[in-house]
Amino acid sequence: MQNKNKTVVRSMDVLNLFLTHTKLSMNEMVKLSGIPKTSVHRMVGSWEEMGFLHRDAEGTYSLGLLFLQFGNLVAERLDIRHAALPAMERLRDAVGEAVHLVLRDGEEAIYIEKLDTNHPVRLFTKIGKKAPLYAGASSRIILAFIPEEEREAYLADLALEPISSGTIIDKALLRESLERSRATGYSFSRSELESYTAELSAPIFDHAGRILAAISIAGLEVTFDEERLPELVCRVKAAADEISTQLGYRRP
Repeated sequence: MQNKNKTVVRSMDVLNLFLTHTKLSMNEMVKLSGIPKTSVHRMVGSWEEMGFLHRDAEGTYSLGLLFLQFGNLVAERLDIRHAALPAMERLRDAVGEAVHLVLRDGEEAIYIEKLDTNHPVRLFTKIGKKAPLYAGASSRIILAFIPEEEREAYLADLALEPISSGTIIDKALLRESLERSRATGYSFSRSELESYTAELSAPIFDHAGRILAAISIAGLEVTFDEERLPELVCRVKAAADEISTQLGYRRP
């Protein structure tokens, strides 16, 4: 308990009341939580303003629609691993390279699944690894397909820093790469997160056509030669399309 923020704990004590109560008045929240009324009033006012709580005409509160949005997002992110695994396995077996499933996490991308190969030399990537949205094929394909307003806000405040020898550190070149990815439907990177490695990625969309995740193959740079690249692009995009279709996406 000593490592927990008391304000956050108190907030959760009040919100947890709605697990067993559909609606509560301010006085009921005070009585059930045992927290002073002034504190509850401040919390509830902030939650209502942010959309976490909804107050009806009678002055009672219920959970806001924002919780539904969060719930749907969590469900989608959990379901995607199950939906993606068969396509990931087939892709790994077909190309003989490591396959990753990547999601956006704020201004970063996070690897939530990885299928490795039997290569004696393997990439140092693991589930839970994060990368900035501007670096690496799977991160950048997500950045390329998020709504334009979000992308521009991200780019406006972005300070590009080198992570490895091939990291893009010129904003004009980054914009060109993003435009190319939107036009071609894939992203390719060399030595951006780790030297002497390459990554090829395609976007996964949800039922509403929103970018949800990215699937990528990655390995030593020497195995991604120009002659092999067209075949790899086709296979990665096909795997991404298969997963997107399972999630309800229908290409226009």
